[in-house]
Amino acid sequence: MDNIYLDRKLLWRVLKYATPYKFLFASTAILALVLAPVSVASPVLINKMVDDYIVSSIDIDGMTIWMIYLVGVILLHAALQYLFIYTTNLLGQLVIRDIRVKVFNHLVKLDLRFFDLTPIGTSTTRTINDIESINNIFKQGIITIIADVVGIFVVLITMFTISIKLTIICLITMPFMILASYWFKESVKKAYQKVRNQISRMNSFLQERITGMRIVQIFQAEDQEMEKFKAINRKYTQANLDSIFAYAVFFPVVEILSAISLGLMVWWGARGVLDESVTLGALIAFPLFLNRLFRPIRMIADKFNTLQMGLVAAERIFKVLDTDPAIVDSGNYTKDKVEGSIEFKNVNFAYDGKNKVIHDLNFKVAPGETLAIVGSTGSGKTTIINLLNRFYDIKEGQILIDGVNIQKYELEALRSHLAIVLQDVFLFSGTIFENITLTDPRFTMEDVIKASKIIGAHPFLESLPGGYDFKVTERGYNLSMGQRQLISFVRALVFDPDILILDEATSSIDTETESVIQHAIETLIQKRTSIIIAHRLSTVRHADQVMVMKNGRAVEIGSHEELLQKDSGHYRKLYDLQFIEHPLEN
Repeated sequence: MDNIYLDRKLLWRVLKYATPYKFLFASTAILALVLAPVSVASPVLINKMVDDYIVSSIDIDGMTIWMIYLVGVILLHAALQYLFIYTTNLLGQLVIRDIRVKVFNHLVKLDLRFFDLTPIGTSTTRTINDIESINNIFKQGIITIIADVVGIFVVLITMFTISIKLTIICLITMPFMILASYWFKESVKKAYQKVRNQISRMNSFLQERITGMRIVQIFQAEDQEMEKFKAINRKYTQANLDSIFAYAVFFPVVEILSAISLGLMVWWGARGVLDESVTLGALIAFPLFLNRLFRPIRMIADKFNTLQMGLVAAERIFKVLDTDPAIVDSGNYTKDKVEGSIEFKNVNFAYDGKNKVIHDLNFKVAPGETLAIVGSTGSGKTTIINLLNRFYDIKEGQILIDGVNIQKYELEALRSHLAIVLQDVFLFSGTIFENITLTDPRFTMEDVIKASKIIGAHPFLESLPGGYDFKVTERGYNLSMGQRQLISFVRALVFDPDILILDEATSSIDTETESVIQHAIETLIQKRTSIIIAHRLSTVRHADQVMVMKNGRAVEIGSHEELLQKDSGHYRKLYDLQFIEHPLEN
């Protein structure tokens, strides 16, 4: 009972998405009801033509008129069937269009923790394959099932009206048909569930391997990855074969049962014609009735499975939609421009809620100052940036901007004041201009060129084929790492942030390119609060403060000169290690 209730609840929730299309939904329902009597009109007319205009007395003129009626009914049925198929498909496409937009809009609002835990391939499957399955609820599901059920009842009533004996004979195989349909429904349902699970696994695998193909080829792991893919592919193929087996058994069984019903009907009907208990018209019309009876029964089990699979897909999609963002946008504080003071007060943080990666962190950055954060990999440098942007929320302590807790800011307002240049630059497919502005209509080509000139990227961007209209491939692979980094600098500066964050932003840039942008960076950070995370200590010399992180703790804070004076200090050790072993960087 719980499963039935759950299915009904899911079905109702899906159908609610058709609310904006009430007229279209009502039209498909009306067409379903109209199609049932129209579909049985043809054999009824044939029965009448044979009995009244051939057997009783041959009446060519009368038969011609009824033949015209028959052709009209056939054309009407074809037209209604076309409209029914078109409207159900149209309704399904409109609904999944709305659901797809809602799912994507929800995904972009989810916090990074969701994407940390959910494979990209799984999210892709939910957004594409599963949503497409919902279309089948309308195209081959609830409305068509109702149309088939209504059609079956209309056919049975008409058959009983014409000949009770022939109808009973035809229904002898019906219990076997019902059993076969139930077995088919259950078998295909299990097989389809396996198919959905396996296609999700395959999408996740392919997404990761295609994205990381460079690593696969560098380390010559093609054979190992191929074996893994073959194993996943075998399971996916087997899941499809299980469903094919059910179809391969069910449809021949249905054909056999249909043939038996037809044979019994002809055998009994022929005797009835001889003793005049059955009319010749009924004997000729009943094969047509049988076709209209068994065809929907044969298909209804498959359509019910389609409906079930659509609901399974809907359940997965609603699970995504019901996932509440861990970052609750409950703040209402907004400000057109912030001064840029930053303060961390007794901040503790753990990604998993247990193992802390930030321990009792305290520091303050005055407006317009530059804070450099250095430390070994895994010391918590990037985590500080994630917390400042509220990609994750802290449970202990406070993070303040201009003396206001960042949780009191509207999330969009908070992030509008910050810009980050990351080490791993992500570029989208599209033009350089689109990648810099992210298609924000506030920015013009003049704004982009101005920022490019400040960075020193304008000559490079202008020299590309098409200039700022140069087509960037996926993730920017037709550009060098340094070129991508320059574009990310322009992207950040176009948005003119009050707080600028450079997270290893110069690590992928060669020495010559770094020298081009170093002066621009120094000029820009004079106008705004800046946080620089860097392994290269040469990039942090002019920072107002340098904070050394170790195991999630701030072990030293001070200026470059102050920290160098501590002979046994952590910063001094890092400095000596870098510049004694690599004096050319000094």
